[in-house]
Amino acid sequence: MTIAAARAGAVICVAVAAAGAGASLENATMTTRGLTAVAGIEVGHHTLAARPTGCTVVLTRGGATAAVDVRGASPGTRETALLDPVNSIQQVHAIVLSGGSAFGLAAADGVMRYLDEQGIGYRTRTARVPIVPAAILYDLGVGDPAIRPDAECGYRAARAARSDGIHEGSVG
Repeated sequence: MTIAAARAGAVICVAVAAAGAGASLENATMTTRGLTAVAGIEVGHHTLAARPTGCTVVLTRGGATAAVDVRGASPGTRETALLDPVNSIQQVHAIVLSGGSAFGLAAADGVMRYLDEQGIGYRTRTARVPIVPAAILYDLGVGDPAIRPDAECGYRAARAARSDGIHEGSVG
């Protein structure tokens, strides 16, 4: 990876505190510790092994307070501005971390669809709207850049989310 490619990616740190409560590659391992040690948090992955790339979803079905710190020369994010504590939205229902550069932000659409089907979201007068911030990284220089995470990838990762042992390593 060149210095320019490394600078193009976004580094995003998200802190989640749960309220009230996968596809894998050969080098992935299972663990029972990590994010899912916090009650109310589930993690799911979907890996597009042909490239490889994919996405990881952190689900908080009951909602969770989140914060974000966006850094990098060219960060790619979605709905992170609503995490400002002065805004009216106080909880998120999922966080998506995806490869695919800006194309990977589409994975959040699939997570929203999954949560909508489950009746999970911020209640408005007419509908529930799942709150799903997302961030991407630039990985288009690895493998075929036409293979990248999309809404279906996000949906599959959300559907695979679990609170017990999760895959770690080169997944999602």
